[in-house]
Amino acid sequence: MLTLGVLCSGRLGLDTLSKIAKEHIIHFVLTDSNSIEIIDFSIKNSIPFYAGNPRKGKGYDFIKNFNVDVIASINYLFLIKEDIIRHSNLLTFNIHGSLLPKYRGRTPHVWAIINGETKAGVTAHIIDSGCDTGKIIHQIEIPIEVEDTGAVMLEKYANAYYPLVKKVIKNVTDNRMNLKVQNENEATYFGKRTPEDGEINWNWTKEDVHNWVRAQANPYPGAFTFYKNQKIIIDRVSFSNERTSKSQVNGEIVKIEPKVIVKIKNGTLSLDVIRTENCTFAIGNIFGNENR
Repeated sequence: MLTLGVLCSGRLGLDTLSKIAKEHIIHFVLTDSNSIEIIDFSIKNSIPFYAGNPRKGKGYDFIKNFNVDVIASINYLFLIKEDIIRHSNLLTFNIHGSLLPKYRGRTPHVWAIINGETKAGVTAHIIDSGCDTGKIIHQIEIPIEVEDTGAVMLEKYANAYYPLVKKVIKNVTDNRMNLKVQNENEATYFGKRTPEDGEINWNWTKEDVHNWVRAQANPYPGAFTFYKNQKIIIDRVSFSNERTSKSQVNGEIVKIEPKVIVKIKNGTLSLDVIRTENCTFAIGNIFGNENR
């Protein structure tokens, strides 16, 4: 049986780690200090772990005395340096939440929804010195339905991560690796998002705003706008047939009952779920920067 080291963070990392541990010997875990559940799991299962930034040799100093065949990186927060990459006997690989070479970088599922994609996926790839640039081992395609949120996509990913890890391990065991070089002409990269990035632009199309809102819906920080100096977080919108006049501007409230209806570039949107409580809206008022 192959011996493994696992680098993981967050709920996706924990879910996959727990499934790996049922079938394989895990010699060590590297995680971040905020992934408390992974730390607790490691303690409970007597798995040596290091929680923190692995840079400046700290990660390698911890793992260097462990002899492992495979190192798997699953939703790990940190870029992995060459000393850790080279430590495995057979393979060091990462599971990335997109169909590489598209959507390299951070939160690819959120960016895919924002950009109106109809499919996403997960990719197992060899880790090299770049960011999500290594040779592709295997991919699983995952559809994005029209109302899927970022959280829904993570649930879909959770169902795909371990089967993909399991397939990679079997390929290594059977010595049947069919690697594919990524096409750099098709590569795209998206950076880290912050809560401040979620502001809605009411001059966008209703399709763009719909995608923007659902990508960042609860439990994420949320898409937001401003109304009379108050930040308003919106978790779900839908297309409306409400008509507007030429005098009305984008972001203007055209109806408030039973739901708030807002004029948008190519029609109107219904604000179906507003996370911010105790807001009183009025027809004719306008969402946006001018209300700060």
